[in-house]
Amino acid sequence: MKDLLKRPRWRLIAASAAIPLTLGLVGAASAAGSTQGGFRPPPIKHVWYIDLENEGFAQSFGDPSADPYLATTLPRMGALLKNYFAIGHDSLDNYIAQISGQAPDRATQNDCGKWTRFEPAHHIRPPFHQLVGNGCVYPGSIPTLGNQLSQAKIGWKAYLQDMGNLPSRDHTTMTKQGPACGHAAIGTSDDTEGAVPADQYATRHEGFMYFESVIADRSFCDRHVLSFQPLLHDLASVHGTPAFSWISPNLCFDGHDAPCVTGDPGGLTEIDAFLQIWIPQILNSPAYKQNGLIIVTFDEGSNSAACCGETLGRTASHPNTANPGMPGPGGGRVGAVLLSRFIKPGTVSTVDYNHYSSLRSIEDLFGLAHLGDAAMPQVKSFGPDVYTNP
Repeated sequence: MKDLLKRPRWRLIAASAAIPLTLGLVGAASAAGSTQGGFRPPPIKHVWYIDLENEGFAQSFGDPSADPYLATTLPRMGALLKNYFAIGHDSLDNYIAQISGQAPDRATQNDCGKWTRFEPAHHIRPPFHQLVGNGCVYPGSIPTLGNQLSQAKIGWKAYLQDMGNLPSRDHTTMTKQGPACGHAAIGTSDDTEGAVPADQYATRHEGFMYFESVIADRSFCDRHVLSFQPLLHDLASVHGTPAFSWISPNLCFDGHDAPCVTGDPGGLTEIDAFLQIWIPQILNSPAYKQNGLIIVTFDEGSNSAACCGETLGRTASHPNTANPGMPGPGGGRVGAVLLSRFIKPGTVSTVDYNHYSSLRSIEDLFGLAHLGDAAMPQVKSFGPDVYTNP
């Protein structure tokens, strides 16, 4: 650990988180609260969701020599979900699915290099409230998990590493909490598609910026979508920690770039370094100790395998493309690892889950309705195979 703290990439984290740690919306579908066979989830009060990049299960969890902390240490501490699947390719459609239940369209499959409004903005197909058409920025009628939480008066934040390092790239505003709400203007190109040495933020590696229900109200967005600057401060107290925290590393630490623009190796090496620093910070936080849950997964895998109702052809659950995974029905098997005191160390689940499952499971924890494809009958919430320590 000491060696990691001496390395230059640690300074990239420390510079953006410099405060020491002391140790029923429109579009909602389905009732929340029930999981497998009527199982009720445990009383988890705080959730952290860490999303990484571009590794299938065989590369990440299947090769411990490449990332021993992720592949060996964390599963021994919690639960390994061996049959957890992404829903599409490339990146952005997965991030959007994870927070809204909206399925891929052609623009989001191609990562929205130019920010276009979703057109048309009014044709919603039941029963899973899928917006029919194509585009990048969803209208205000389509809610996210963040909107659900806010309506229920439950706190949430998205922490996006490097956002605002160069405000000219992502058009952030400066707030008391640091840079906030960084995204391209609708109708313009996204300048964060690639990294530069001083700023490796990628807007497409989180979903909230693609919804008018978040970005149309700048003050709302500024309160909820932030850089890493306030993260350690927020973790220092239960009161300061939101109930739901989304965490997106930069293009180097999420494993996307290999090598990184800074000269670091990238890939799984940087993923392991990031997790070794930040997972203990969360584990040692008062909020985690008070019934917390950490979810770590990947946006997409190396093939188009799918589960949980994703099929080829345009359907009610994905009306905008016949191939959510571009060459096939899904985003591949990526796996996930979950940490909580409600999970026995070393738990292994072989139940089929996907990104819609994690959305559904988080909604269940907070008593929220199921958005979009999270309401599909084939999509399961995490059950007793995961929460093995009642």
